[in-house]
Amino acid sequence: MDADPPTGPVALVTGATRGIGREVCRQLTARGYTVLLTGRAPDAVRRAAAELRGAPGAGRDVRPLRMDVTDDAGVAAAAAEVAERFGRLDVLVNNAAIGYDTGQRAVTADLARVREVAETNLYGPWRTAIAFAPLLRASDHPRLVNVSSEAGSLTNMGGGTPAYTASKAALNALTRMLAAELRADGVLVNAVCPGWVATDMGGPGGRPVAEGAAGVVRAATLPDDGPTGGFFRDGRPLPW
Repeated sequence: MDADPPTGPVALVTGATRGIGREVCRQLTARGYTVLLTGRAPDAVRRAAAELRGAPGAGRDVRPLRMDVTDDAGVAAAAAEVAERFGRLDVLVNNAAIGYDTGQRAVTADLARVREVAETNLYGPWRTAIAFAPLLRASDHPRLVNVSSEAGSLTNMGGGTPAYTASKAALNALTRMLAAELRADGVLVNAVCPGWVATDMGGPGGRPVAEGAAGVVRAATLPDDGPTGGFFRDGRPLPW
């Protein structure tokens, strides 16, 4: 990561080499943020950051940071690097996710697959929040956004996609707990469903990536009197 001082508020986005995460990075840089674009593969992280720096409608302060959210030591090392470079983190977007398991049913699920999905979709955001909480507390206007899904809403939940659905329901629960525990520190913590978006995971037919990412960016840039502990799509509350 570059040693240059940040040009704006510092945001970190996980799983950001493509899809919604990458577009969130683009929209945040366009708003003047210094963005740390993270992912598991070093070459993909560097390439995505370089491409965004030259993309239309984006700012130029996009910095690559290799981080695998399933790796305790790697997440801790990334947090230490951010602490050394910036001394704070203003926005954490937990976007990394896998495993839309359309071929599974809960009653016959492969539990090894369920555990694998949970490692990224639940424990990944959890370990990342733990590692970066001290840096969020050091910010004057800290925001934490968990990219969730309406599939994790208990209100209308049915069968199918058990690994993905259960992991997102648990992520929503984590959102509520973090919001309560970080409220006194001024950290606004919310879950956001980007909707069905035309990404590699979502497949064709969904809405444009920019529209799905906009709701995430909205939660990342809330005013200090904005909501915390909520679940939203396009700025509108969703049922838990």
